[in-house]
Formats: sequence, structure tokens, C-alpha cells
Amino acid sequence: MDYQSSGVDIDAGNEVVRRIRSLAKGTFTPGVLSEIGSFGGLFSLASLGAPDAVLVASADGVGTKLKVAFDSGVHDTVGEDLVNHCVNDILVQGAEPLFFLDYLATGKLSPDVAVAIVGGMARACRANGCALLGGETAEMPGFYQPGEYDLAGFIIGAVRRDRMIEGKTIAPGDVIVALPSSGLHTNGYSLARRIVFEHLGLTVSSSVPDLGTTAGAALLAPHRSYLPVIRPLLGARLLKGLAHITGGGVTDNLPRVLPDGTSAEIDRGGWTVPPLFAWLVSAGGVPREDAWRTFNMGMGLLAIVAAADVDRLLASLRDAGETGASVVGRIVPGDRTVRYAD
Repeated sequence: MDYQSSGVDIDAGNEVVRRIRSLAKGTFTPGVLSEIGSFGGLFSLASLGAPDAVLVASADGVGTKLKVAFDSGVHDTVGEDLVNHCVNDILVQGAEPLFFLDYLATGKLSPDVAVAIVGGMARACRANGCALLGGETAEMPGFYQPGEYDLAGFIIGAVRRDRMIEGKTIAPGDVIVALPSSGLHTNGYSLARRIVFEHLGLTVSSSVPDLGTTAGAALLAPHRSYLPVIRPLLGARLLKGLAHITGGGVTDNLPRVLPDGTSAEIDRGGWTVPPLFAWLVSAGGVPREDAWRTFNMGMGLLAIVAAADVDRLLASLRDAGETGASVVGRIVPGDRTVRYAD
């Protein structure tokens, strides 16, 4: 099994981004500092008399992980997922969150479900020091199946211009450090659901001995926020680049922060793939390269630093409570691609 046969075409998504880039660029005003395709959009407030302040914005959803929430009746964790995903997307550019907005659409509104979803968002916003400023709840009869809904989140953060993490100084010889994920996070669920519920015939309440929990609990593990462990590093000028490993896996996300003339080499042999991913890949017969382009494979965030700063980075992460970080690769000359060594 692979992601495309499960209904998700990553190449088509990349083509859409390529084709709409010029449409969006035609709307850019002088305050825009980023290109379409970055994890977050950058906007300078210089025209408003704040030359050092840059707003960083991002929008995202939870994807078909929502289907697992529908089947399990657990709705608060997907609200938490949404906030943390968006927080990480602006964190990789050095920003801390200011406020969050949500969009909840459903066929028939259930107050209990809506409160559970927003409760999860509020919990994550409090944990990240981010205000849940408002949102929209849309009731659209006949548009969604009974018991189903969709979610989208919109985040605004800020960073001083001289503290932005842009990847421009990344160079061959730099080192890549992986911070572990807490599970699938919010990506790869179309393939994961096909493997677990269609191919294996399990339900959300089925016990999975390889994982020591139920299928539903394993798939609903919340997307973690990396802000608590990265925040102490934001003003230290230590981080050359950060990549949030979301849709497209390591293969497509790491190149987003690489400058021209560089590539990344990941040592798969030096990384222990967590049991959840090993189980999914084995049970679904997922080709190895597709697995690394679909799932995060246990690497939720990748940090790039100079070789001389690796020990300092790892020590700072340990001080912040992150004990699972490890060196997984290096930057080499190349064409902004990811190469794998086994």
C-alpha cells in the first residue's frame, strides 16, 4: 500500500502550490517577506512604525484523523492537534504565538461535540501561551454526513526581524538533530486508516498487542507542540533551520528550509523507528520510500545547527525536558533534496 493508492497525491499537491504561487504573489504588498510554500507567511510591520516586528501566520487542518475521532467519539484531542500543528508551523521561523482562530463546520451542530473540540483548542492555547481569540461555527445541513465535521485553524505569531530563523546560513557540514514525535501527529491518516480499518479489519476499540493499546488510542495520540523545548533557544542564534515534519514526511518537508546548493543526508540506520510506524509499514506492506514521504517516522521536528554547536543544542533540549533528541544526519552539497543512508 502507498499514500497515492489511499487517495492522497502529494505530487498533485506540490503542483497546485507551484501553479498558484504566481497568483498569490500578484497580491503581495511591500510588507510581505516570505514566498508561498514556507511553513508560515511573514509580514513586516515596518510601515506601521515597528521596523523590528514581523508577524508570522499559518493555517491548517487535522485531515482524516477526524474520521478516527468520529468513530471513537473522542473529540477534544483533535482540537489540541489543530493548535499544536499551527504553533509548530510558525515556530520553525522563530515565532511565538499571539492568537488563534478556528473554523468548525458541520451538518447538524451538537453542542457537546463542539464544546469538546473547542475545549481541546483552549487547553492547547493555554499550554502555548496563545489566546483563542475567536472563530466561526458553521451549520451546513446536507453538506456533511451526520456526526461529521471539519476543522481549520489560523494562527498569528510574532518574531523580531533579527531573530527570524530562515535557513539562509545552512551550509554543508551542518548537523541535523531530530526531536521525536508523539505519534502520527496530523498526517498520513488516509493511508493509516486504510491499513488499520480496511486491510486489518480492526476497529477503534481493537487491542493492538504490538503497541500495548487500542487502535483508536494509538491513532488519536495528540500532535505535540515543540514550543516548550525550543523557546529557550529562540534568542540564542543557535538554530540555523527548523523543519516541522508534516504532510510529505521528511522527504518533502526538510527541503523547504534548505538554501540552494545544499541537500540533506539522513541516516535511517541510526534512528529507531517507533513501534507504531514499524507496525503500520509492516502490516500495510508500505514501500520504504513512500513511508518516509507519508509519515514522520518518529521525527516530528528537525533542527539544523553548526557541527560545533550540536552538544550545546542537545544540552539545552535536555534542560528543557527533551530527552529523545538525537543526531540523524548532516547537510551536504546538493540540489535541495533529501538523501537516505542506511
